[in-house]
Amino acid sequence: MPQLRLALAQANATVGDLAGNADLVVEHCKQAVAQGAHLVVFPEMMLTGYPIEDLAMRASLIKASRATAEELAVRLQDEGCGDLVAVVGFLDQAEGAPEGLGIPKNAPLNSVAVMHGGRIVTRQAKHHLWNYGVGDEIRNFVPGHEINIVQIGGIDVALAICEDLWRDGPSAAAKAAEAALLVVPNGSPYEADKDDVRLELCSRRAREGECVLAYVNLVGGQDELVFDGDSIVVDQDGAVLARSGQFDAELLVVDLDLPAATPTMPGADERFGGLTIKRTIISAEPFAAYEPLPTEHAERMPREQEIYTALVTGLRDYVRKNGFSSVLFGMSGGIDSTLVAAIAVDALGPDKVFGVSNPSAWSTEHSRTDAEEQARRTGLTLQTVPIAPIFDAYQDALHLDGLAEENLQARIRAVIWMGLSNQHGHLVLACGNKSELATGYSTIYGDAVGGYAPIKDVPKTLVWQLARWRNAYAAERGETPPIPEGTITKAPSAELRPGQLDSDSLPPYDQLDAVLDAYVERDLGSADVVAEGFDPALVERVIGLVDRAEYKRRQYPPGPKVSRRNFGRDRRVPITHRWRENL
Repeated sequence: MPQLRLALAQANATVGDLAGNADLVVEHCKQAVAQGAHLVVFPEMMLTGYPIEDLAMRASLIKASRATAEELAVRLQDEGCGDLVAVVGFLDQAEGAPEGLGIPKNAPLNSVAVMHGGRIVTRQAKHHLWNYGVGDEIRNFVPGHEINIVQIGGIDVALAICEDLWRDGPSAAAKAAEAALLVVPNGSPYEADKDDVRLELCSRRAREGECVLAYVNLVGGQDELVFDGDSIVVDQDGAVLARSGQFDAELLVVDLDLPAATPTMPGADERFGGLTIKRTIISAEPFAAYEPLPTEHAERMPREQEIYTALVTGLRDYVRKNGFSSVLFGMSGGIDSTLVAAIAVDALGPDKVFGVSNPSAWSTEHSRTDAEEQARRTGLTLQTVPIAPIFDAYQDALHLDGLAEENLQARIRAVIWMGLSNQHGHLVLACGNKSELATGYSTIYGDAVGGYAPIKDVPKTLVWQLARWRNAYAAERGETPPIPEGTITKAPSAELRPGQLDSDSLPPYDQLDAVLDAYVERDLGSADVVAEGFDPALVERVIGLVDRAEYKRRQYPPGPKVSRRNFGRDRRVPITHRWRENL
């Protein structure tokens, strides 16, 4: 059978940076040529980055993307990559599309260009637009209507783009067209345990299409989304032939022995399931025989490591891609800010991480010493600014008590953080976790201030698990665990009044997070949550807290999605409404 050396370019694109992303394409193509690859496939929307949201409808970006794609094809030829076939995602435009309600302005297309010999030989747009979860593509794109079969070295290769693979059709079309290989460029965001779902999908579609399937994905962070790579090649029986690592850019190279193409006439107008099958012959002669290279089979990370790495990746790229050089946050000595500190140091290095301790009259000694101990362990910079004198000055003027008095302390701290941020250019990190956001257990304009929230999608119980994992990971490597053990074992407290504990106003976190999983993650009504065995009074209390806190969540900074359903892009609930979940 003919041989084909395939390269999957698992790359970290930056939204809107067409020149920088084109440079990445050239860099990966040169690596592919150096390794003798015949075909290299890049992720979805590689040239523009992904997702571009409403930028897709901007005529200037569409024009620039199309021009960059044409220029890139020429550049690849000029830089010694002309014989390589490159499949590159870009923003295209549907020609002659009608204007009207329900049609995105300027008819943008989520497309791939097939480049060879200094030109774009064909292109294909995504058919099925992703419109659930965090996807909103029907708002931004028009669907394509073609399936391409490209013959390379005497082998027929079919194309599908991300969501197309999740729907019935592309693998069946590949089978109908007798394609030997189906390549799938993706921009598939990370969430915990998704790699198992992807592998099952790829295996099933390969079996349905009776073809080898190659799935390539983005890596890196983009606002609330993190892309984990996890590129996969499976054979026609669904068995894994090669698999990349997670979260890092790399070139996955795999050698394939594939059936020869069935002789057909190029340009013949074939139809399948309402789509036109378009055939293009780039090279009909098989490539000269060669010795296969060793194939990568990267191991999946353990669950806690995978989630932790996603958080590090999201923070690192948010800082880097938005032009910040350092981060600052309040270090209370509590578990949340302690985990954020560890994530920040791992993401950016200790020289770019600044903690601020703001002890009040109610701060415990161990909270102060835990913050100091973590600074010593990690090398981050810790500054102490006591707030008792500032608090007293406010109270002389305001005479607050109760909750207002407690929240005043949090808001004074926030003013200090934002002042230091303005003075030194640090990005302020909010340290709240998902359980707190869900129940409104945070002070708006206090601990909720900031530009990014690294653990906003991490429930409190998972915060402790990640902290324990990070310490154990350090110990296994002979390093100093970054998180003081006392921070993990002590009872959590906001320390806004004497002897205060989270348990004074919230249920135990194991119970709270279980109810939140049912109500927020799985969207069950109160009766269905109770039917799972939870106490009715607990359910009503938690649901009431969640519903009343929506206005706070709308004002919380963005943070990386790691769960099935995050607050923000995933879960969209009106602030003003009168529906109540009552038993």
